[in-house]
Amino acid sequence: MSSEAPQEIFGRTIQIFLVDGAPDGLAIASIHGWTGSVLVATQSTFGRLLARPEVDRTGVYVLFGPDPSDVLSMRAYIGEADSVAERIGGSAGDRGFWEIAAVITTSDEALTKGHVRYLEARLLELANNAGRVTLDNTQFPDPERRRLPEADRANMESFLANLRIILPVVGLDLLKPRPRLTVPTPAETDTSGDKLAPSSGPLGEEQPRFEIRHRGATALAEEQNGEFIVLGGSNARKDTGSASHGYQELKKELIAKGILIPTDAGDMYKFATSYAFRSPSAAAAVVLDRSANGRTEWKIPGTGLTYHAWQVSRSKLIPALALEDL
Repeated sequence: MSSEAPQEIFGRTIQIFLVDGAPDGLAIASIHGWTGSVLVATQSTFGRLLARPEVDRTGVYVLFGPDPSDVLSMRAYIGEADSVAERIGGSAGDRGFWEIAAVITTSDEALTKGHVRYLEARLLELANNAGRVTLDNTQFPDPERRRLPEADRANMESFLANLRIILPVVGLDLLKPRPRLTVPTPAETDTSGDKLAPSSGPLGEEQPRFEIRHRGATALAEEQNGEFIVLGGSNARKDTGSASHGYQELKKELIAKGILIPTDAGDMYKFATSYAFRSPSAAAAVVLDRSANGRTEWKIPGTGLTYHAWQVSRSKLIPALALEDL
């Protein structure tokens, strides 16, 4: 029995106010007890965003949408201003890719010019390091050169910690780091490609790998931080002649980007690198070259336990994990 008390995990309350009373209208998101707020608009509600009094304050803004040059990626532009309302319109007019505009400010007007210049530099740094979006910015200021007093820097890092939580909730997934890849050990070369660093669930429990073995296709995958990742070296079936499925265009793009390459024998595709899919079904459809239910196609090697069955068993296991060190 451990003598140390387990680290307690707390939930967070995110408040989203629908200004227009509609799910696709202007929204204001915040975290309970935090003075920061994120105003989110689409192109159709952009005019109402500019009319909000909060947007006439010092703040940071993000323009976010599909990357026109890469259909597998997203693009973002990050800026700052003394009055966001005076600058965001010009930035949006110069960029046709964006679908979401977000303004980050505070309810108490506590952000200074120095604060937002630091936040802008750190957001650019974090987004660039995460590698999830193509940044449309041409300048990348060094946060270390945007000097703040030590107390103010600590406050802005706390502000950023809240933004890491709230931005994905409102559809801006640009700060979350991609899963890290490591070189496999000799005992872990089932697919001869990259392997993911060991992942764990919210309470530190080990998460298994999943596999598909079907008519020559052998693929390994791992769920990490909410993403379903097929490991590099996995095989995918080629030109099966099956009925069309909804992920054919995705597969074509993976081939065009060199993520899927022909095997030496030419009868299969191989994942040249690990790739994160939005769902197990998308991954299974690409591997099997047909419509597929990823919840039943992916199984834990040697057990026959499906991804769905593992999820059910895990939901029963988590309460026990939370109490095991008490």
